[in-house]
Amino acid sequence: MPTPGVRDNPIEVRQDTREQVKRVLLVALAVNISMTLLKLLLGLLSGSLAVLADAMHSATDGFSSLLGLVTNGLSDPEPDRDHPYGHHKYEAVGALAIAAFILFTAFEILQAALERLRNGLQPLRMDSRELLVLLLVLGINILLASYERAEGRRLGSPLLKADAAHTSSDIWTTAVVLVGLAGALWLNLSWLDVALAIPLCLLLVRVCWSVLRTNLPQLVDQIAIAPEAIHQVAMEVAGVLNCHDIASRGVLGQQVFIDMHMVVDANDLPTAHRITELVEEHLEARFGRVRCTIHLEPREYASAAITFKGTHG
Repeated sequence: MPTPGVRDNPIEVRQDTREQVKRVLLVALAVNISMTLLKLLLGLLSGSLAVLADAMHSATDGFSSLLGLVTNGLSDPEPDRDHPYGHHKYEAVGALAIAAFILFTAFEILQAALERLRNGLQPLRMDSRELLVLLLVLGINILLASYERAEGRRLGSPLLKADAAHTSSDIWTTAVVLVGLAGALWLNLSWLDVALAIPLCLLLVRVCWSVLRTNLPQLVDQIAIAPEAIHQVAMEVAGVLNCHDIASRGVLGQQVFIDMHMVVDANDLPTAHRITELVEEHLEARFGRVRCTIHLEPREYASAAITFKGTHG
């Protein structure tokens, strides 16, 4: 006999895109390692702390791509005995680690700028050829960030989106370094690359906050769908008399888990079961992939409380 609120069909799970994400991250890792070595060589030859800081930033890009590869291998969307709700939160954890790398980069750039101020603004050993190489690096980073962002949207991967944000921050750091070095080389303004370090650090902090704001809600089980919207869809199904205590979590468009209590117009279990199946089908048609847990109750348990109230409202 079927259990009320539990469908007989296998649960639809999030499509496994890990191999596609892995290929993108491998490309990003190879590019980031190459850019790191190139910037490091330019920084050592020119004596520019800004270029060395930018090389360190590219190194954190490489670390974030490597971390993404490890995290991606753990984020199996299929549920198992130890993880019955799937492993999709691993990607969000990896994205938070990338945010930490971005913040660390901002700190290191600011520290390098202060160190140069303490030691005196020494002239840089650089010519136009080094600037052209950095301009080439900038173009490569723009292509990489665009590629990762497009693939992240196509595959619905928060990990790729976070790594694209990190790569985008590298675009801005390289652009700022180029401006500073061009000023130092052509206008003899040796202080310019140091002066630009502060807005650069603020930009990186902003990127870090953007990654946190995108991924924290999933980790703290923030609401995925407004309970009023779920209530409206459920009440449109014939046979549903009352729907209350609604909760949801997950990521809309990827995997959402919904819990609710329901009163139905049925005197036998098969009819009640069929009504709950119709509710889930309607929710999937409206919101995409969902996994519902519906607790059936007798009519006297009907409640006007659609969802929960607490400290946050």
